[in-house]
Amino acid sequence: MAGTTDTGGRRRAPIAAINVTPLVDVMLVLLVIMMVSATYIVSQTLKVELPKTATSDGKTATVAAVTITDAHALYLNKQPVTEAELSTRLRGLYAEDRGMTLVVSADERADHGAVVHVLDLARVEGITSFAVNVERKKP
Repeated sequence: MAGTTDTGGRRRAPIAAINVTPLVDVMLVLLVIMMVSATYIVSQTLKVELPKTATSDGKTATVAAVTITDAHALYLNKQPVTEAELSTRLRGLYAEDRGMTLVVSADERADHGAVVHVLDLARVEGITSFAVNVERKKP
């Protein structure tokens, strides 16, 4: 009979204990994988302090995201670019999708002129749909 042991004609009770060692091993491996992948995900982000607003329009479908840091560095979809490269790449993205939306995220210490300049570069390339990324103020 399965789950019982037979020794010399005496019947013993079925083995009812569950071995949790394999379960603990699997959980520890999953924990290590999660910790390693979480540090990789966090390292791929850019640190930008977004300005706070009382209202926002919510999320929009992002096709191209431009980030302006407080040091006036430009990033297109998290890749560093110069102004000339930004114009060229925006032109290519707009050629692929005429209905694209450009999301601009600027550090709150970045100049207003830098944001307007990026919007102007996008308009020259034909992009007319913009969104400005902000953080909601906490009450």
